[in-house]
Amino acid sequence: MDQRVIEEKLESLRRCIRRVENKRPASSSELEIDIDLQDILSINLERAVQLCVDIGAHIISLAEKDVPQTMGETFKILYDMKILKSNTAEVMKKAVGFRNIAVHNYESINWAIVYSICTKQLEDFKQFAREIHNYISDSANEH
Repeated sequence: MDQRVIEEKLESLRRCIRRVENKRPASSSELEIDIDLQDILSINLERAVQLCVDIGAHIISLAEKDVPQTMGETFKILYDMKILKSNTAEVMKKAVGFRNIAVHNYESINWAIVYSICTKQLEDFKQFAREIHNYISDSANEH
């Protein structure tokens, strides 16, 4: 496994999470009126989801598993491979839904939901990173 590629993507994921943590406003109403914060938070959340999908796709490819047909399926395959826990796979599949709205229907984003993600769901990305890190560490120790 090319551990370096995955570690670089994990570091990019950590940067996105830190950016969201550092820029999230004190309230959802503040986010609703600040278009700069909207851009910063939504772009970094989109990137975080995409990085998780990319990491998963990389691992799946190296394991020579079938290519996921959807972004969300990436996390199911990682669960089936015993890399992700069930809850982590489920919340990451839901994160793909947010990413799709942010990318394709930006004008219909509910900023209260984005605020909630920024305050309550960042731990999901951190848990994903921990589980991936554990997997690559275990894989490195096997070789």
